[in-house]
Amino acid sequence: MATLNIPENGKATKGRNAKALPRVDLTAMVDLAFLLITFFMLTTSLSKMKAVDIAKPDPTNVTENFGQWPASRTMSILLGKDNKVVYYMGEAKNAIMNVASLATIKTQIIANKLMVQKTHQIEKEKRMLVVIKPTATSVYKNFVDIIDEMNINGIESYAIDDKYILDQEKSFMKIKGI
Repeated sequence: MATLNIPENGKATKGRNAKALPRVDLTAMVDLAFLLITFFMLTTSLSKMKAVDIAKPDPTNVTENFGQWPASRTMSILLGKDNKVVYYMGEAKNAIMNVASLATIKTQIIANKLMVQKTHQIEKEKRMLVVIKPTATSVYKNFVDIIDEMNINGIESYAIDDKYILDQEKSFMKIKGI
């Protein structure tokens, strides 16, 4: 039985009868607390793992022509080491490649997205396409971060290409030490 004990001070009082101190039984309170704790533990759902949906095509030997990605609205992002990325708009052979940190790539994504929206008149062509290319020197955390940036910035069309890194891209990254 749980009780609340109040210590008696032992002082004698003149002319008055000592009253018995009240005793409080806390058994019901403790039972209720454990019942509530148990109830909330059993009914609470724990946070579920959030996985990124990535659908890559099955490797086949059939080369189908899926159409060209328009270079005027395509941004390529290559993930490198030390949280560095290389990005460029258009085709690699004609593009000016730039280096940025993973923390500042958001501003470049937004700037290029606005440029594509201003350049194209047809509503369907106002969406920017992004090609994400993780390299052998990149880490998985950077890949997840760049996918998060795509979702945060509202980039609806992006592709992951870890197989076809062009020679121009490789040489630029080698020169920059990424």
